[in-house]
Amino acid sequence: MIIVEGGLVIDPRNNREDFADVLVEDGIIKAVAAPGTFRSLDAPLRIDARNLWVCPGLIDIHVHLREPGFEWKETIESGARAAVGGGFTSVCCMPNTIPRIERGEVAQFVRARAAAAGLARVYPIGAITVNLEGTQLTPLYELVEAGCVAFSDDGEPVGSALMMLRALEIARTLGVPLTCHEEVKSLTRGGSMNESSLSMALGLTGMPRVAEDLMVARDIELARISGGHVHFCHVSTGRSVELIRRAKNEGIPVTGEVTPHHLLLTEAEVGEYNTNAKMSPPLRLAEDVEACVQGLVDGTLDAVASDHAPHEEDSKRVPFSEASFGILGLQTTLPLLLRLVHGERLSRHRCIESMTSSPAKVFGLPGGTLSEGAPADITIIAPDHVWHFNEASCYSKSKNSPFWGQEMVGAAHTVMVGGAVVVKEFSPERREVTPNCSLK
Repeated sequence: MIIVEGGLVIDPRNNREDFADVLVEDGIIKAVAAPGTFRSLDAPLRIDARNLWVCPGLIDIHVHLREPGFEWKETIESGARAAVGGGFTSVCCMPNTIPRIERGEVAQFVRARAAAAGLARVYPIGAITVNLEGTQLTPLYELVEAGCVAFSDDGEPVGSALMMLRALEIARTLGVPLTCHEEVKSLTRGGSMNESSLSMALGLTGMPRVAEDLMVARDIELARISGGHVHFCHVSTGRSVELIRRAKNEGIPVTGEVTPHHLLLTEAEVGEYNTNAKMSPPLRLAEDVEACVQGLVDGTLDAVASDHAPHEEDSKRVPFSEASFGILGLQTTLPLLLRLVHGERLSRHRCIESMTSSPAKVFGLPGGTLSEGAPADITIIAPDHVWHFNEASCYSKSKNSPFWGQEMVGAAHTVMVGGAVVVKEFSPERREVTPNCSLK
């Protein structure tokens, strides 16, 4: 039995935001009640949550854990450790591993490795097409039976409209979404940053915004005629936000996510060829950043996802055009989103909703709520805690981030997965992470 006492409980699914105590027993939420309700109970552990936020466990529906195949960048264990260190109790991992998550046994391997790590819950996402090449569908039914919660060719678009339509029709019968990287490759081939006057000044081939917009528009129409659920990965342009908004208003089954870096940074971050600011889709213009913020505020963009993409230093210490795409995100997503809260651009309710109940709903995941009977996945947040993202605090095997060395405000104070405390009250430098080997 665990009692979390005196915190500000923020549970968007139940439209709750008040001070309360939370009772956890046998790995589930037993009750949420007024402060002091459980004072007479003999609990082995009481957590003082005064001045803290008590939230459902955070959920990240877009991460790259690199294993199998790229274990020098990240492993499932190190990624899960970074996840809980950043407050995430559940993550969904993309299939662009070696081998790809395109057979049931690979999905089962990922789940087994995550269970052995005993940290965050890890849900595999299966590939849509074989080898992410867009020409042959994977055994989608087999992948769902093996535990996949969505399908994606992330890193590559599904270039064939016919292939996308067929995948949507099958995914609809399975009740899972296709989570799509939207990019017309013929428009972006050889590109390494946003196409603009800055890319021209830097002598870099640009990736135009319309390359994303065109594919978003196509897949909205395919969702319309198929009834299949399209989820748009890492939306980065103002036009894409508007297209998704209109589609939702028409009742088309689409959802979208946005990353913290597309909410806070512009292409100017590339500066003098800063490869830690190279990602796909690339950082865009200020007007795109503003549109993405507004899309998150009004619910057009359902969730915030990190797109955690670890890379070894050697793949970034090369000319910009040759550097790998991607940055870390699991430990910085929460404090970066809190920058918008502290700046009064985003309500704390919507902030927590975008990382809990909304992603759970989009992918049909358990959790995302503090309802009675729900899994006891709980993230206790210290919204004003100051720390630095550096060697002492980073759990990932990689360091590729434009936020490396920066001061962060806001952190996961305590994290509980299935009723087991995996992150105890943090220290000023490094939080203590304890595996829960009974995690299923």
